[in-house]
Parts: sequence; C-alpha cells; structure tokens
Amino acid sequence: MPGWFKKAWYGLASLLSFSSFILIIVALAVPHWLSGKILCQTGVDLVNATDPELIKFIGDIYYGLFRGCKVRQCGLGGRQSQFTIFPHLVKELNAGLHVTILLLLFLALALALVSMGFAILNMIEVPYRAVNGPGGICLWNVLAGGVVALAIASFMASVKFHDLTERIANFQEKLFRFVVVEEQYEESFWICVASASAHAANLVVVAISQIPLPEIKTKIEEATVTAEDILY
Repeated sequence: MPGWFKKAWYGLASLLSFSSFILIIVALAVPHWLSGKILCQTGVDLVNATDPELIKFIGDIYYGLFRGCKVRQCGLGGRQSQFTIFPHLVKELNAGLHVTILLLLFLALALALVSMGFAILNMIEVPYRAVNGPGGICLWNVLAGGVVALAIASFMASVKFHDLTERIANFQEKLFRFVVVEEQYEESFWICVASASAHAANLVVVAISQIPLPEIKTKIEEATVTAEDILY
C-alpha cells in the first residue's frame, strides 16, 4: 500500500485528469471558440460609405465546432441567424481538418479517463509493473495533453491559414459579401488550453509524489545502572 503522502498526490492527479475530461466536454458543447466582427462589403460599396458610416455595416459572429450565430448588418438593421457546421457548412470549410480536430478531442477524452484510472490504481496499491506506476501516469498525461495541444494548434491553423471565419460568414450568402475585420478566441478555446494545462500540471504532481519523506526516528534512551541502584 502506498503511504499517505503518495495517496494524496495521486488523488490530486486523478482529480486533474477528471477535470480535463469535463473541460473538453464543455469546450465541445459550448459554441464560443471564436468571435469576430464582420463587415458587409457589398453594402459599403453600394452606398460608398465613409469611415463614420462603417459602423452601420459591421455585424458580429461567433461559433464553435458544431454550431454558431451571426448578426448581419447591411445598413437596414441587424438580422440574426443561427447555423450548424454539419452536415452542409462543413463542405465549405476544410472538412478534413475540422473532422481531425473533433477526432483529436474525442481521443483526448479517452486518454484523460485512462490517465485518471492509472492515478487511482496507484492510489489504491503499488503496481507490480513499472509501466503501471508513476511512469505510466506520466505517459498517459503526456499523450492526453499532446493530443489536446494538437487539436488547439489545428484550430488556430484553420482560422489563420484557411480563412475559417470568412468562409462561415459567407456561407449561403448570394447577395452580400462579408469581410472579417476582427477576430478573438473565446472561452471554449481557452477551456481547451486549460485542459492541456491540467495534464501538464499532472506531470509536476507525479514528480512531487516521488519525493522521499524523511523518516522520523524515535530516540531510545539507554538505561544506566549505578552502584546505588544495585544496592536498592
């Protein structure tokens, strides 16, 4: 049985892995990976709008991995519309990259559960095989954190190099053309970053659990026998 010191740290490691699992689910469910401002270029060109008038043609957009929302501003007031990525919009995007991001996150969910299981195993007993011990916990956390980081990098590449926001903004638009003027990552994106950070923190936790505690030795006093004690 592991000592109380290791049990406490392994318990913390299992909690961090479980929190990473929950964070990825939240990131998948909440459609706030990125938000931005979109300019109705067609409306600007029609009225030859100047700088003070451009505000009337700037709308909003936000989206996640499955759905999103945009507000069109083309000079006649805002018009809000909801959209879903699947099954039609994904064909206008880099479908392979988008599906890869989803598969990576689903894989990260499984790896987070495996790393949690290994931490619980080490909290209950000392494994016979070294691969099931602290090294195994580190291995699964490196894999889980790396997969999440790869998903994050893939999403950033999709936004920067494949004009993800502009493609979504112009989906099924026949009369108007929209140009992205501002983009920023939102809470779902940063939740994924926190998930990867949780696995990185687990490596530190496992390393701390291997620090040997100093042994507490009780000092045994030796009995001294004197001549007076013998007389008594």
